[in-house]
Amino acid sequence: MKLLLKRFPTPAGIFGTFGELYVDGELFCYTVEREWKNNEGYVSCVPVGIYDFLPHESPRYGDCYALEQEKLGVTRYGPSQRTHVLMHVANKASQLAGCIAPGDGLGSVSGEWAVTNSENTFNKLMDLLNGQSTTLEIVNA
Repeated sequence: MKLLLKRFPTPAGIFGTFGELYVDGELFCYTVEREWKNNEGYVSCVPVGIYDFLPHESPRYGDCYALEQEKLGVTRYGPSQRTHVLMHVANKASQLAGCIAPGDGLGSVSGEWAVTNSENTFNKLMDLLNGQSTTLEIVNA
């Protein structure tokens, strides 16, 4: 299974970075992340690149997926520039600390641009992945 996240340009004044997640070439959902802030931990979206996408159990988010790519400074446990970069449930960029969240559409939540139905979309993705490791390629569209 191949995952591709295509980020699209975000207009000035919009908080967050949004994209489309493709599974084996088919659009599966939308994503939200924080804005690019020079790969700073917990406040920046992750750099473009190809990541190992690994099943992970987070004390805070439970079963989720973690991104790992040592060459880009992203590992699950460190030491590295970025640790615990996860895909988990969230609707707004302000709810994320350098992670990625899926949703079935784009909209607004409490006046902030967001993805919609994140929990339902995340659960569908988890069912599809079925605990299997894969890769996630992130590109800027």
